[in-house]
Amino acid sequence: MPISIITLTTDFGEKDHFAGAVKGAIYSELDNIRIVDISHSISPFHITEAAYIIQNAYKSFPPGSIHLIGIDSELNPENKHIAVLLDGHYFICANNGIISMLASNIIPEKIVEINIHDRIETNFPVLDVFVKVACHIARGGTLEVIGKSISSIKQLTGIKPVINSEGNQIIGNVIYIDNYGNVICNITKTLFEKTGKGRDFKISARTANFSKVHTHYSEAINFNIPKDRREEDGKKLALWNSSGYLELAIYKSNPSTVGSASTLFGLEYRDTITVKFD
Repeated sequence: MPISIITLTTDFGEKDHFAGAVKGAIYSELDNIRIVDISHSISPFHITEAAYIIQNAYKSFPPGSIHLIGIDSELNPENKHIAVLLDGHYFICANNGIISMLASNIIPEKIVEINIHDRIETNFPVLDVFVKVACHIARGGTLEVIGKSISSIKQLTGIKPVINSEGNQIIGNVIYIDNYGNVICNITKTLFEKTGKGRDFKISARTANFSKVHTHYSEAINFNIPKDRREEDGKKLALWNSSGYLELAIYKSNPSTVGSASTLFGLEYRDTITVKFD
């Protein structure tokens, strides 16, 4: 039997026992398994942040990988648990909108609402329920055994950019701020090019404005100018990041020294970023 991969994405942090306990529970059930931490530093209960991270991480794993997402996972009548087969990968999480961002362009192959809770007494569903489901899948079990099929999932609201009726403006929002303080918004390169049709544009984010989008951070630097005379550290730029989203950044940013796009532009989660085409 090939070695399965289970990834963990949670808001547990590094201080408490939660992430270690989950790994221990998996190893107690399966010894022929690999566990990979994607992140345990998601902001508490931050569904959009978690969705962005898992969306951009899972594609690097082989098909058949199992992705356990422990964000806002307490079971209640409005927050059921689901297991989803999507793009050849399995996702186990709460039905709180996380999967809707992954499924925005890819239709899930199968969705089940997990129904094994009557067999488990728990106030830590990631440790008990999610681990049981992940190990069941890793052994080759089917989703139908642990849940009933459903046809739809809860949608995240406020994560889709809006195009005005004239087709010359996109209004987006900040969906993620990375470790460097770079600001990622929900405007994709595909949407930008489809709407812009090659027209000139202006990107506005509070007091910061941009009229060019780069594909690499270093493209913003003129290396023909001697290093001691060129603008480098602290230079602002817009670029298409590796995930195809519009990112506002500071070249070689450091939030504690030169500052970051988030601090210098005064941008936080859900703040508005506008693209106006001429």
